[in-house]
Amino acid sequence: MRTIMLVGGIIIVLVLGKLFVFSKPGSDKPAGTGSKGAAGSSSAGAAVPVNVYVVRQEAIENQIFASGTVIPNEEVNVMAEASGRLIKLDIKEGAYIEKGQLIGKINDRELRAQLQKVTYNQELSKKIEARQKKLLNVEAINLEEYDVTSNNIRVLDAEREVIEAQLAKTEIRAPFSGKIGLKYISEGAYLLPGTSIVTIVQSNPVKVDFTVPEKYSPNIKVGNVVKFNLDGDQSTYNARILAVDPKVDESLRTLKVRAVASNPNGRFVPGMFVKILANLDANRSAMMIPTESIVPVLKGKKVFLVKNGKAQEAMVVTGLRTDKKIQVIEGLQPGDSVITSGIIAIKANAAVKVN
Repeated sequence: MRTIMLVGGIIIVLVLGKLFVFSKPGSDKPAGTGSKGAAGSSSAGAAVPVNVYVVRQEAIENQIFASGTVIPNEEVNVMAEASGRLIKLDIKEGAYIEKGQLIGKINDRELRAQLQKVTYNQELSKKIEARQKKLLNVEAINLEEYDVTSNNIRVLDAEREVIEAQLAKTEIRAPFSGKIGLKYISEGAYLLPGTSIVTIVQSNPVKVDFTVPEKYSPNIKVGNVVKFNLDGDQSTYNARILAVDPKVDESLRTLKVRAVASNPNGRFVPGMFVKILANLDANRSAMMIPTESIVPVLKGKKVFLVKNGKAQEAMVVTGLRTDKKIQVIEGLQPGDSVITSGIIAIKANAAVKVN
């Protein structure tokens, strides 16, 4: 009997606990309804918070960077014009040489003997011509004999010029002032026409060759000043554009440009690599937007705009790029609000809220 009463008391206590302790209002509603369901439904249509950049016109410096090479102002590989033994080589490697200075001398003994022979014949022909002229005046000889003698004098003059030209080829002289490079032969060598003797380089001023993309060709003009730097040198140097190649390289689609720079101290050595900075005409009405707002797509590039509280897509064409911004040539208008944050999660016509 006691056991039945004890069990009955436990059952009564459990029933009362169920009714008054564990029961809550609304607990009889099915799962997924009530306050929790209401909160879920309200969050489904929430606007995405974004940052925007208002497009406006601004001035930008139009600069291009390129790689260049220092080349000498003048360079020549001095070669022999005549054959013969080199009897004199008056050069010092690395030394400075003046224009017209004698570099080497080829044996010319045979040519000088021929020149002496022509000289004797000229002297004799002139004496004969003088005597015949007197005889012609008194009609002691006919005109034909006198003409033959006069022609012999002119032939000897021509022979003399030929020998003197051959003698000039035996003297090897510097075509311009510059530094002597490494010699290729030594005194006593037998030379043939075309034999290399030494290289002469003129490096003050120097020329700087570089290339730019073909789209910048209208902005590159003769006389413009460009800046350049050397590796390991923090200084900036100036060079003036000397010439522009009239033809674009078909394979690389680049334009070759040549500038000239003063080099009195020999700081620029031909063959050096240089970094070129060219300032082109500044754009005073460029539309620039942050780089992170650009979204690459299959057909080009696009951005998201905020219009009437929703994100709208706009295809754009870009131009110059700086470290933080990029120029938009087509697709935007001043005053447009371009989304700059959360772009990956945004879709077209999605509700957005500007921070």
